[in-house]
Amino acid sequence: MREPDGFGAGPSPSTPGTGRRFGDVILDVKNISLAFGGVKALTDISFDVREHEVRAIIGPNGAGKSSMLNCINGVYQPQHGSITFRGRTFDHMRSRQVAEMGIARTFQNLALFKGMSVLDNIMTGRNLRIRSNLFLQALRIGPAEREEIRHREAVERIIDFLEIQAFRKTPVGQLPYGLQKRVDLARALAMEPQVLLLDEPMAGMNVEEKQDMCRFILDVNDEFGTTVVLIEHDMGVVMDISDRVVVLDYGKKIGDGVPEEVRANPEVIKAYLGTSH
Repeated sequence: MREPDGFGAGPSPSTPGTGRRFGDVILDVKNISLAFGGVKALTDISFDVREHEVRAIIGPNGAGKSSMLNCINGVYQPQHGSITFRGRTFDHMRSRQVAEMGIARTFQNLALFKGMSVLDNIMTGRNLRIRSNLFLQALRIGPAEREEIRHREAVERIIDFLEIQAFRKTPVGQLPYGLQKRVDLARALAMEPQVLLLDEPMAGMNVEEKQDMCRFILDVNDEFGTTVVLIEHDMGVVMDISDRVVVLDYGKKIGDGVPEEVRANPEVIKAYLGTSH
């Protein structure tokens, strides 16, 4: 498993000693503030994500991590700030628009179709790429049939990649929790995203399941070239697989940098441990 190291803020930065190189900023979050009534969930949050990096967002419970992802993928509309994706700046982004642009999301609480098979669940991730109308899809004739074959081939490649071939026809509700999380990841990958947002992808997993998920996340990043933004509570996992880490606490940013910098940041230590010593 890769151990990240620091890189500078200039163009095409690299991780010393690994040869890993990153592109320009693909996602730029500027001065995002979000409130629900009088409760401030996020206050003036700014950070960027470079193409092909693994970017982690961490913080104690209630820090605003999931709210931040919800702003990025259009579930929440922040009162202030903007989000720039591939040079296009938005004050407000809508969920479908975000998905069409190439940003996919998994959720902390699984939203899979428990009665449907693994294969059919992952196929739902191809919906945005289906061009045939519903009538032709129902009849499965001509272009619609050929298109479905192409989509099924893409899904089968993802099933092979995530090593869930043995469960492709199994109803998702019958799978262990760790495998259901893998299916959730597969469905997001079926969208062929440029940026993948992962909300606690290892929550509730045992050690072996976490190791498998870490491997798959790094493989997605390395082999598909997918940029990954993840929320995770397991600090060992974060420090092991992330290139850079942004830290939130009570909706405010208290740290941002490579894992070694964040780990030594007194404010971060205080937020997690209650003391800077």
